[in-house]
Amino acid sequence: MSDSALRSSAQRSNLGRYRIERQLGSGAMGAVYLGMDPHTGEAVALKTMALATEFDGAELEDARQRFFREAETAGRLQHPDIVRILDAGEQDGTAYVAMEYLTGHDLQPHTQPAQLLSVPVVLQIGIRVADALAYAHSHGVVHRDVKPANVMVDLDAGVVKVTDFGIACVADASRTRTGVVLGTPSFMSPEQLSGRRVDGRTDLYSLGVMLFQLLTGQLPHQNESMARLLHAIVNEPAADIRSVRPELPESLAKLVARLLSKSPEARHADGWQVANELRAAAALVSVDPHGCVPVVTNPAFLQDSDTQPFAKTVSLPRTDRAHNPDL
Repeated sequence: MSDSALRSSAQRSNLGRYRIERQLGSGAMGAVYLGMDPHTGEAVALKTMALATEFDGAELEDARQRFFREAETAGRLQHPDIVRILDAGEQDGTAYVAMEYLTGHDLQPHTQPAQLLSVPVVLQIGIRVADALAYAHSHGVVHRDVKPANVMVDLDAGVVKVTDFGIACVADASRTRTGVVLGTPSFMSPEQLSGRRVDGRTDLYSLGVMLFQLLTGQLPHQNESMARLLHAIVNEPAADIRSVRPELPESLAKLVARLLSKSPEARHADGWQVANELRAAAALVSVDPHGCVPVVTNPAFLQDSDTQPFAKTVSLPRTDRAHNPDL
């Protein structure tokens, strides 16, 4: 979003029916605001995307339909570890998604060597993220942008939430149109960087990168040259996690290495398989009595979620699965 668009959004008193309280942050394509639903008094997070700035003509209409299709699909996901999407709309060329407002912070600070979480806590977070991804994939939704910045945690409250489902698909369209890589490609799978079709296994690769970074404070591929970094992700084996932390169990090292396989077929079949292997690895490390994030084992979220309401500003046919043609 351009600076002028950001200022315009910040000066609004409302976005759709929501009253804007203050800006929480900004990203490559928009900003995030704290909003208030005047009808319920509920605080919401409003994530915006300046579609009219990124697209025009037929591409704008395609991006608009893609945005609302993805928002509707993500809005039907009902899982305790996936942020709830409440509504979606567009105002003055700015599309927005209203989602539950979360306390806590994302995992980005815990990728720094001086702020790493304990191994048991990282594994418990990984279990919950893997379960959440498995649930989403079983409903035909691929995240496409799994990374520490898109996982919110409140360790004291035992909260782990994967955010931004559906948003990356529109960002992908912008990147494809402009030929510019938005943000770091370090969490993108080899097939994603190569422009091939992706399925849930691309999210599992990204989860592997995230686990590697949360456990070591490093990325599995590092290079100051963007071209060399992209080449390494697509072609070169990832570093062994024990080259940084030799005390980690061999089973955990093998798990992360499998997630980081170049070929999707060599990775785990689904997130539930990853979660089960993480549970086995967690049993091999000492239990941290402080701040361990509890694992939610509630099968209720496996039920069909179509009965759950999603307040849509725009209704689109559910039969169009273009957001993920491989599932």
